[in-house]
Amino acid sequence: MNGSAGREFYDRQIGYLESGDIDGLMSQYHDDAILIGFGLTVRGAAALRTHMEGYLAHLGSLRLVSTDKFTGTEDSIFFEATVDTDLGRARVYDVFMLRDGRATHQFTGVLSVTPAPPR
Repeated sequence: MNGSAGREFYDRQIGYLESGDIDGLMSQYHDDAILIGFGLTVRGAAALRTHMEGYLAHLGSLRLVSTDKFTGTEDSIFFEATVDTDLGRARVYDVFMLRDGRATHQFTGVLSVTPAPPR
């Protein structure tokens, strides 16, 4: 996998998150994929689907504002991004370990959040 394939993975991932397309999002992961964050480990397709459904419901909406940093190798990507959600603006980071263009591992976290103003 070359750098452009990693960027294509990233672009698809963002598109699926922005549109709330759970089936598309799940197509990005191997069946035995693991998502790891501070205080969070999700293993396998069924648990990952449940997690992503809850995650997207909690955010309400997600829109990419900017990709602030991006790098990759033949089997990984690492990025920082700024996103807007119903909860506010967040600076996030993720590392994806990839095999055959799909994620085997995702390491995820939040750098900062600016809460949305009250409605």
